[in-house]
Amino acid sequence: MAISKEFRRTRIKKRIRKVVSGDAEALRMSIFRSNKAIYAQLIDDQKGHTVLSVSSSDAAIASQKVNKIEQANLVGKAVAAKALEAGITKIRFDRNGYLYHGRVKSLAEGAREGGLQF
Repeated sequence: MAISKEFRRTRIKKRIRKVVSGDAEALRMSIFRSNKAIYAQLIDDQKGHTVLSVSSSDAAIASQKVNKIEQANLVGKAVAAKALEAGITKIRFDRNGYLYHGRVKSLAEGAREGGLQF
């Protein structure tokens, strides 16, 4: 029996989450990629709440006519800008079971260009 994409991703996600968790020192940046949009949020796992979030469906990013990879880069830069305003410079990157290429890689590179360290 073939393993579905969703099952494979959740299995990888669980393996990543055993190691990566966010605390006051470095928050966890979790991403979600749908067919139309990409979302990023900074999470403090010890307190159990989301500090900030950005998505490609936000008005400033959605209004720009670029492809999805460039949109992901803009989301990464926007997350970095919001994080630096909040005084956050270090994060832990949680790719959420997705492979590190394409939009996921572009988002990570955008966050690094914006000034986040991970």
